[in-house]
Amino acid sequence: MPLCLVTGGAGFIGSHTVDLLMARGYDVRVLDNLQPRVHPRGRPSFVPAAVEFVHGDASNPEDLRRALRDVDYVLHLAAYQDYLPDFSRFIHTNAESSALLFELAVADRRRYPVRKIVFASSQAVSGEGPYACPGCAGARVPTIQEQLAAGASPVVALPTAAVCVPSARPVDQLKRGEWEIRCPACGRHMQPLLIPETTVSPGTAYGISKYAIELLADRLGRRYGIATVCLRYTYVQGSRNSFYNAYSGIARRFALRIRQGLAPVIYEDGRQLRDYVNVRDVARANVLVMEEDRASHQVFNVGGGRAVTVLEVAEMMLRAYHSDLAPVIPGEFRLGDTRHTVSAISNLRSLGWEPMIPVEQNIAEYVDWIKEWSGSKEYLEEAERAMRQHGVLLQVER
Repeated sequence: MPLCLVTGGAGFIGSHTVDLLMARGYDVRVLDNLQPRVHPRGRPSFVPAAVEFVHGDASNPEDLRRALRDVDYVLHLAAYQDYLPDFSRFIHTNAESSALLFELAVADRRRYPVRKIVFASSQAVSGEGPYACPGCAGARVPTIQEQLAAGASPVVALPTAAVCVPSARPVDQLKRGEWEIRCPACGRHMQPLLIPETTVSPGTAYGISKYAIELLADRLGRRYGIATVCLRYTYVQGSRNSFYNAYSGIARRFALRIRQGLAPVIYEDGRQLRDYVNVRDVARANVLVMEEDRASHQVFNVGGGRAVTVLEVAEMMLRAYHSDLAPVIPGEFRLGDTRHTVSAISNLRSLGWEPMIPVEQNIAEYVDWIKEWSGSKEYLEEAERAMRQHGVLLQVER
């Protein structure tokens, strides 16, 4: 069987992808640096013993040379992600490691016979995504739920003057507790649209690093005859999502608080729309585009196909814990967060992929998985302290 290298294979998405590859009969090698902020206890037990494991950094040439030898397929899932302002590290770990893959493969095709590379990108590449102004359109704009039911973004069906991809919301606006995107022409609140793959507007160093990966994949892959695919994941949830890492997301924050008898804290007003996708659905997408020739040299959104508010997720988590607590909305916000993020996934669906696991099951899986772990309170407190110290978590000025 072909040999697959999974960088970041001890991580959240990587480990589930490893499981699926092995179930399909592939030989698998993992390269992972076991970053202490994610894996403070070393190699996790869920990484199969049968996997060839290389302890190293994907951005280190010597480590990558060891891992890349005789590999047919690469799933490059290793990444640095955090809310902290480590701007250069995003570029170094994410973009430079991707360039290094091509550098090695092009220099010695006999030693590194790579046929295809699947890159982990992110919906952060799209920033806020497109919005439409009902006033400027002179017509009602479909809701996100209606757009999802129709299966596509209505961008092309709306007047050009009514649609824009806004920049990040100004800090002054957020400090006033004004959360929605306003039309730059008339000042009205705009309606979010499904985000197609054609939307590129990264607003963070992390998003910029992921867009750099997409450019490298397209330009170098085509030039040197190496097939590539980039997958823009949305909000991935499920088991093995490290609670040590502050970037792990909403399930981590809510679960750690509820476990301590504390109410989940909602940033902004809780009405933000997200499309959460289960990690096993993401693993299926990874393997599908690796095997599918039609996917080559394309970018695909990988989302949950359903719009859910942050407040709804908090209520789901409380029900999963059988808790009678109520969510708290203290008027805090996090710099860099988008207001609404729901992806159009029709392109990936055209290859036969479908999100199968609903948000409620995402939550249940995470709650069940985190039961095994202790000492979680200190990680919750440390993450919130660090975000406040670095000016990432701010308070509305009432």
